[in-house]
Amino acid sequence: MLVGIGIAALGGVLWAVQSLTGLRLGRLPGDIVVERQGFAFFFPITTMILVCVVGTLVLWIVSSLRR
Repeated sequence: MLVGIGIAALGGVLWAVQSLTGLRLGRLPGDIVVERQGFAFFFPITTMILVCVVGTLVLWIVSSLRR
């Protein structure tokens, strides 16, 4: 339950930062967006890769500091 609350809080922080600073996570070059009349498909592959790399680096730094 704590993990779910943490993920929701992180999503809220990202949403607030994006709306205040104009950070364009989810609209990076390489993200797939198809919009038609009455239909929208959104697949943020570049954003997912970026978040994964940043998360990996943060976890790597935290684990190296704990030793």
